[in-house]
Amino acid sequence: MTREDVLTKVTSAFATILEHNNFKLTDTTTTDDVDGWESITHMMIISEIEKVFSIKFKLMDLMNMNNVGDLLDVIQSEI
Repeated sequence: MTREDVLTKVTSAFATILEHNNFKLTDTTTTDDVDGWESITHMMIISEIEKVFSIKFKLMDLMNMNNVGDLLDVIQSEI
């Protein structure tokens, strides 16, 4: 699966949880850049992404994610 394919699925997961798609995810996107991406919705997004990709994030990976690019890197390493 290409990085672009992963990004498309991640964007869909964000839209599902946040119930809007008024954002464009890039490698440098952080919580400050997306309306509604807060601590509670963050965990819901992570859970949705785990379901979509049939993966389980390691706690250390979650703690080291600083932006969407880090998230995509971890997803690609797990699939």
